[in-house]
Parts: sequence; structure tokens; C-alpha cells
Amino acid sequence: MKISDILNIADVITLDKISSKRELLQNLTTQAAKTANVDGRTLFDVVLERENLGTTAFGKGTALPHGRIPELNKIQTVFAKVNGGADFDAADGQKVDLVFMLLSPENSGADHLMALAEMSKLIKNENICSQLRKATNSSEIYKILTE
Repeated sequence: MKISDILNIADVITLDKISSKRELLQNLTTQAAKTANVDGRTLFDVVLERENLGTTAFGKGTALPHGRIPELNKIQTVFAKVNGGADFDAADGQKVDLVFMLLSPENSGADHLMALAEMSKLIKNENICSQLRKATNSSEIYKILTE
């Protein structure tokens, strides 16, 4: 599975002045709802419920919130670059500024895990993260993520 299989350029966003994890998740799920044909509140509730089990922040400014949504027909991803970062309860105490959100259908076991693994590889790669932080628009970010 390639990131380009599950991420559209329309779902690569940049955000400013995000103060909390909750606000960040609301922005991500609102974006996802535009193309998911699922209510944004439903998406938010599922992702927040997963986040309440334990933070999905990896440290070094990255996070990968995710959830399984019964109403979804296919895997969907949103990527956000958060200018200035947002508090996300990361173990290292750093604000999160690079976030992949993965939403998967309820029955997508192996595909969900493969997508998590692909996104995890990208946001654990310090070179890629450095490039993403320097990128100035969604097109540049998408290109970095899908090359």
C-alpha cells in the first residue's frame, strides 16, 4: 500500500493557531467528513474515543490519531501541518505539528494495519519530517508524502 492510494491532495491541510488536541481533532475530522460521507461528529467521537485510551503522539512533533468507522466504505487519510504546533499530550512534552489521521472501515483489519505502518514510517523519518516542516503549501507537502 502506498500513501497515494489513501491520501488525496485535498486532504492535505495546513492549520494555524490550534491550541489543543481536541481542536486539532475537530479540524481533521471536519476535513475528512467533506469526502467521507459520514457525519463529522461521528468521526470526531470515534477518533477521540481512541485517543482517550492513550495518546497517539509519537514524539518529536508527530502524531497518528486513528479510528475504525463502521459507516466508511474505504480507508481515508487526512494529513495536517500545524503551524506553531498543538498540545497533544505527547510523552516527550513537545507540541505536535505533523499529523496523519487514519480512518478505516470497521472490517479493514489488515489494510488498517498496513496503512498505519506506512504512515508511521513516514512520520518517524527525520529527513521527511524536516522537509515537511519546510514545505509552504499543500502541493509541496503532498509531493513529499507520496514520492
